Amino acid sequence: MRGWDDLYPLPVPPSWVPGAAVGILSLHFIQKLLFPYFWADLRYLLKVFTYGLRMEMFRLQGRVVTVLDKFVRLAEKQPHKPFLIYEGTVHSYRDVDRRSNRIAQVFLQHEALKKGDTVALLMGNEPDFIHVWFGLAKLGCVVAFLNFNVRFTSLLHCVCSCEPKILVVGADLLGTLEEILPKLQKDVSVWIMAKDSGFPGVHTLLDKIEAASEEPVPVNRCSANNLKSAVLYIFTSGTTGLPKAAVISHLQILKGAAGLWAFGATSEDIIYITLPLYHSAASLLGIGGCIELGATCVLKKKFSASQFWSDCRRYNVTVIQYIGELCRYLCNQPVKEGEKNHKVRLAVGNGVRNDVWREFLDRFGAVKICEFYGATEGNICFMNHTGKIGSVGRTNFFYKLFFPFDLIKYDFQKDEPIRNKHGWCEKVKKGEAGLLISKVNAKNPFFGYAGNKRHTEKKLLCEVFKKGDLYFNTGDLMVQDHDNFLYFWDRTGDTFRWKGENVATTEVSDVIVMLDFIQEANVYGVSVPDHEGKAGMASLILKHNASLDLEQMYKQVVTYLPSYACPLFLRVQEKMEMTGTFKQQKFRLVDEGFNPSSITDPLYFLDNSKKAYVSLTKELHEMILSGKMKL
Repeated sequence: MRGWDDLYPLPVPPSWVPGAAVGILSLHFIQKLLFPYFWADLRYLLKVFTYGLRMEMFRLQGRVVTVLDKFVRLAEKQPHKPFLIYEGTVHSYRDVDRRSNRIAQVFLQHEALKKGDTVALLMGNEPDFIHVWFGLAKLGCVVAFLNFNVRFTSLLHCVCSCEPKILVVGADLLGTLEEILPKLQKDVSVWIMAKDSGFPGVHTLLDKIEAASEEPVPVNRCSANNLKSAVLYIFTSGTTGLPKAAVISHLQILKGAAGLWAFGATSEDIIYITLPLYHSAASLLGIGGCIELGATCVLKKKFSASQFWSDCRRYNVTVIQYIGELCRYLCNQPVKEGEKNHKVRLAVGNGVRNDVWREFLDRFGAVKICEFYGATEGNICFMNHTGKIGSVGRTNFFYKLFFPFDLIKYDFQKDEPIRNKHGWCEKVKKGEAGLLISKVNAKNPFFGYAGNKRHTEKKLLCEVFKKGDLYFNTGDLMVQDHDNFLYFWDRTGDTFRWKGENVATTEVSDVIVMLDFIQEANVYGVSVPDHEGKAGMASLILKHNASLDLEQMYKQVVTYLPSYACPLFLRVQEKMEMTGTFKQQKFRLVDEGFNPSSITDPLYFLDNSKKAYVSLTKELHEMILSGKMKL
């Protein structure tokens, strides 16, 4: 009897098929072994290329499409979709569009604003921050986001440096306004988000919004002719001195808005923003990112560790924004049952430590942490699209073609790049820390700081590797490993980071030396175990025959400085060490830290529970190191 195989013989595959299969498997094995990130890199580069190609197509068509243009189109396309959710209240795309129209109409009617005029915005996280921002943008104004933590002289400096025609102040910041109002320039028109004003000459906005028309203002008011024109000022401490107004162009907003999309977020996502809107992370990446996706944003007045996950569950949040401190606060919360019971799948931000990163994943589930690096005013950005713990991003040959950068040797004692005998800078080897610099060209411009040509020029390095080249100095030290992952190492200059904010040491020392018993103050950051960034410390020289008044010192710093900038530690020295170029010597002081067992100088600690500076004893030092004393 003949079998089935005899009646219907199976086809014999060609002789080359087994060889091809073995070859494909071998290639796959080699790729996994030698190029483990090939497909992840390819997907990311394709996204970057696609976005760049889309912008180039618009340019070739003679069209300039801004993030505001995209929002207005979304308000027409999906008018009823929630755009903002704030304290349980839903604001649809149409709602936000119409209220921002009302604000534009108010200023069109009551102020002679011209296209390109600057308006300063001093408001906390609330929907009207976005309504005012968009309303002014529809008039073609440049909006300056003021940090509401900044006080007195520093705040006045910020207002004056961007030369606004108008200052708009939130209802909960009238106390801050009262401090600076007498010294504000007379040509600055002040508006408050209220119906009644207790200040002479200050205008009310809330009552006028209610009476205003919802009709859009003429489109030619906000239409942009060039993506490189300024649209925002976002203040940054940079690497030295008082805050500076970084010029933000339409191009930078578009790049920032693409971040969530590049990490894999979609229009179906709900993004939770607890970071302050005056920062580029919340405004450009967060709000701009929602618009790029056509997604929904849940806005929080202020970050709350105890309410964070309940908010995520309540609003079905799928994407969160973070800074390293935020993740640490969440990990420090008491363990509760069901902590992984949420829908969050992506966390986008920067500054999270390796140990916190791992603990966060262990406690809160399979959340993809998407770390990135980018300075507000900078022209370079890295994104960790692979999820490698500790890395801020990844580079390769093709990425450097689009965004050329280098890590160069740096002299930590002299606080400047090292140049060889020929005057050129030198690149560091892989695994070594170097100063991150990014090439300035037509595709990656540096827009500088408003009204501050000197500080703009100081951020540029000329004649770096060859005659005529120009690089942006990020002021950040980075390490690139042998797998081309990048890691943040430290900051240079007179700035350190604490509580998610940049602290300019010169600003702090200027406040301290206002005291009549202080001769000199040298401010720097010191590392504290299990804390991101560096805590502020001030080395003090007292005037001849003067004594340290701790009560006056406490009152001075809490009155004139934001809470994150108040020095946590004081050290009283007899003389101030200087560098060879007559700058204050910080290197040894930073290295010595705040240990009373090894430092013979008097040390003091800012005890917030006692609202006073107290003597830093060995016992108190132990409590700080063990985490029993909260900073």
